[in-house]
Amino acid sequence: MPDDRLIVALDVPDALSGLRLAEQLGDTVSFYKVGLGMLTGGGLALARELKDEQGKRIFLDMKLFDIGATVEAAVRGLARFDLDFLTVHGDPQVVGAAVQGAGGTGLKILAVTILTSLNRADLDACLIREGDLEGIVAERAGRAMEAGAHGVIASPREAALIRALPEAVGRLIVTPGVRPTGAALGDQKRVETPAAALGAGADHIVIGRPIWQASDPRAATQAILAELP
Repeated sequence: MPDDRLIVALDVPDALSGLRLAEQLGDTVSFYKVGLGMLTGGGLALARELKDEQGKRIFLDMKLFDIGATVEAAVRGLARFDLDFLTVHGDPQVVGAAVQGAGGTGLKILAVTILTSLNRADLDACLIREGDLEGIVAERAGRAMEAGAHGVIASPREAALIRALPEAVGRLIVTPGVRPTGAALGDQKRVETPAAALGAGADHIVIGRPIWQASDPRAATQAILAELP
């Protein structure tokens, strides 16, 4: 039985590559993330194929950000495809519009707090206010959940802080920036192992390159699953 706490990121060039990887992984994986990088490579068609034909759960990682009416309309359209998770930027007005767009469907809106590839120096370059990065993440998470987000995206290092928030009761924490023991960090700057992320309060972990770059993706996935508590 696959463990849906593991979400495999299909950050490959196109839908055909994604389907080939899904075929290799077979019944070891039940939950996939399709991101913005594959949007022009058939990403939405891939998401629907995996959902409708293979019964997989789908996390559409679009990180939507726009005026409220546009976000609401975009989410309303995506909600028709019976997907599971959708990301938007964690600004309260964006979150509120996305939740309206999702309406009474099963689509869960996840708010992005601070991208896991960023550190304090990056925030300074973006003119984001001074302060401890973890504290800013927790505050953004709380505000997003107050605005109706079903959960948040945050690095494993902030998961415990967010899980302790009163607003986080019954909400999801999904953590990218997870690397199995011994894996290269790539472009991530705030990382933890799968077990540490789950132990800190994450409900789902997202892993991509350590799986799809492996010589044997199925064996790499099984090794990661063996690490989970």
